Amino acid sequence: MTALQVILLTLPRHQRAKSVQFQLTCNLCRGSHKTQVWLCFLILSFLSTCHSAPSVSEIKDLRTSLSNLKLYIERSTAILYTPTVQFQDKCKNMILRCYMLELMVILYEEEIPDSEGQFIYHFNQSLSPEIGCPPCETYNPQNSETFFKSLKNVLEKLLVEYEH
Repeated sequence: MTALQVILLTLPRHQRAKSVQFQLTCNLCRGSHKTQVWLCFLILSFLSTCHSAPSVSEIKDLRTSLSNLKLYIERSTAILYTPTVQFQDKCKNMILRCYMLELMVILYEEEIPDSEGQFIYHFNQSLSPEIGCPPCETYNPQNSETFFKSLKNVLEKLLVEYEH
């Protein structure tokens, strides 16, 4: 069994059709064992980067970005879904994603230039989805000041946890 066949067997059914199309377009490289190994390595590299937690430096960068946006956030009259500091270990990314989605609402409503909110968008895209976590809409809506304080508390808790 070749490396490409192993990858095809491990893919979900809806992705197999795309993989078969890829396999058909790559008939020239199928004969080379080195190409198959590199292709397998490349695919596994992409799969592994999709499921990473944010690093300490990313959380610190987010904290810095938030301090630059503090006036915009506190000035906002938006009511935002605010996750609590007590969260399950498996739902950390989902909670951060909820915060990022609500921050994007503020960025849009306050008409904050993309250059100032760019890190928020980037950070949100780097978070992998998690299964079994409550949706953002299940959290209590709070005003923007309470939301901001809660987000800062969550980030501090994550930093303490990751640094120890």
